[in-house]
Amino acid sequence: MSLDPITTAIYRRTAVDWRDARLGTSLAPAERLAAAFDDTPAAPVLDVGCGPGLLIPGLPGTVIGLDPVAEMLELLPDHAPGAVPVRAAAAGLPFATESIAGALGTKVFVHVDRPHLPMALAELHRVVKVGGPIELQFFAGDQDLTPLETDPMGGRRFTGWRPDLLRTVVEGAGFDIEALTIRAGDQVDVIDITARRARTLPDIIGPGMRLLICGLNPSVYSAETLVGFGRPGNRFWPAALAAGIATVDREPRHALARHGIGMTDLVKRATPRADELTTDEYRAGLARVEQLCAWLRPETVCFVGLAGWRAAADRTATPGWQESDLGGSPVYVMPSTSGLNAHSSLADLTDHLRHAAAGRP
Repeated sequence: MSLDPITTAIYRRTAVDWRDARLGTSLAPAERLAAAFDDTPAAPVLDVGCGPGLLIPGLPGTVIGLDPVAEMLELLPDHAPGAVPVRAAAAGLPFATESIAGALGTKVFVHVDRPHLPMALAELHRVVKVGGPIELQFFAGDQDLTPLETDPMGGRRFTGWRPDLLRTVVEGAGFDIEALTIRAGDQVDVIDITARRARTLPDIIGPGMRLLICGLNPSVYSAETLVGFGRPGNRFWPAALAAGIATVDREPRHALARHGIGMTDLVKRATPRADELTTDEYRAGLARVEQLCAWLRPETVCFVGLAGWRAAADRTATPGWQESDLGGSPVYVMPSTSGLNAHSSLADLTDHLRHAAAGRP
């Protein structure tokens, strides 16, 4: 998902005027990000949607200014001559995994429609180092890529968020939120988020999912490789390939884009073993997944591993379709695909995934 094309065209046409209207803008978000570092970072800091670079002087070390609008990047040398310009969209960052020390995103994501924000943030999670700080700004509200009557440039399209749903999305993308505040803005209220990149998996989710796979929680191995069920010996991917719900091994983004298979976890905290999790964590996680289901409405949500569903929802649950829905989505529960689960064969696990993907009879 790239920046809204209608808005992009307006920024291309009005880059200089937009810059001139914002000269002298506060460096506070950049200074907050800079203060989160103990020392000058060795890796580059990323300004996502940097525009003409007005905030870059407040950032430490080497700074990459990323923007999809060439006319904005042409102004970068006037305000941040040392910055490295990169023309790209926030949803497709051309950087190696964990190559960025921290990131600033001031209002760039307000031009991304809500269902596609999780994958844009998953990209940010991928490129930022574990523990790296981020500063993000969003608009409060309940609109999804619609114009604002008070927009002085006219025609730009904006997305607004309820703070509770936004928190769920940002945490699901793999960030530990340290502060979420709402303040009055020029046109609408602004939501400021201060967070750090967690050692976990980001949600791989979006609109039109036919099946949302929900694991118990990421293993440390999966969190480090950024592939759910990625540990050698886990049989999820062999079963998914055999069931026909995925065609590329250990590529969750491909499974979402090509097959409508999303992936999340009941608990985001990565642990060596799932038995380290608490009942309270399972219940809080179930509420988060329920909110995702109510929002994105996957055709089915499939919980991989009985322990989480039993701890959070039904202690007597058995594998198969459950009586209760979750956020309006039918629920299927299947055994764990871990190699430690000797009670289920690969053929059994394949059948479970095939039944879940087929939908409730």
